[in-house]
Amino acid sequence: MTIQWFPGHMTTARKKAAETMADIDVVVEVLDARLPEAGSNPMIHELRAHRQRPCLKVLNKIDLADPDVTRAWIDHYNKQPGVMAVAISAKKPADVAKLAGLAQKLAPHRNDTFKPLRLMIMGIPNVGKSTLLNTWAKRKVAAVGDEPAVTKSQQRINLSPRLILVDTPGMTWPKIEHDADGFMLAASHAIGRNAVIDEEVAIFLAGILLQRYPALLKARYGFALEGLDATGVVEAVARKRGCILKGRGGELDLEKAAMILLTDYRSGTLGRISLETPATRVTMLATASEKPTRDQTMGPDTAPEH
Repeated sequence: MTIQWFPGHMTTARKKAAETMADIDVVVEVLDARLPEAGSNPMIHELRAHRQRPCLKVLNKIDLADPDVTRAWIDHYNKQPGVMAVAISAKKPADVAKLAGLAQKLAPHRNDTFKPLRLMIMGIPNVGKSTLLNTWAKRKVAAVGDEPAVTKSQQRINLSPRLILVDTPGMTWPKIEHDADGFMLAASHAIGRNAVIDEEVAIFLAGILLQRYPALLKARYGFALEGLDATGVVEAVARKRGCILKGRGGELDLEKAAMILLTDYRSGTLGRISLETPATRVTMLATASEKPTRDQTMGPDTAPEH
């Protein structure tokens, strides 16, 4: 399954973001700490590179992510030119209070009421931007929901005479290049369910859990992992939780089991889990670059004409 999700309103949102970026000082990119690179929209990078805008990368949901992996990502991003990174929980006012000062360091010339600091809040859907804004403003200024793409238009928030925020809709991008990125986005609920098959997403997640977090799997569900592959994990969850299809001779309800596994991951019930690390990212990209293209796999007699 190849996962793609780019609702029509996101084309409009991208055009508006490109226009607005001309008048802002710093891009605040909100990322899910569990998959910061898979969840970093390449369109955001392109837009800010075109305008030469610095970026404060905010790794949100740190209470759900593996803390050791989060530290590795912060170190990784802080080595990039024009980038500063911080790990927070958008629900904690003390964490959010740090952001203005960090952004100020990226635009030191915007430091008074005549030149207020103008920040553009960007990120993929369901990453916690609205929660961040509400915590920052200390009032409800953005709608919050547990489904992706709740926010569909820009809004300007004057936090003080010295600080202006521009909130933007969560945006994916037209083509997700790597299948693993699509699965990570789907597992973390950044993509609408109509674009995915939950069972396949759960099998992908189970593979990561088996490889890197087997103890959390065993502690949550209480079954032995020896001899299980990723599909076997979902089947074991179905058996353990009594997910049986009625009138089907005891056949397992794998769709229901898949949602149990995905929900336990998304809510943090399974534990603090990161789906990618800087090292696994490098390996994934290297593997992807080694895969032959369709033309390379076809013989000279069967290659398409151009």
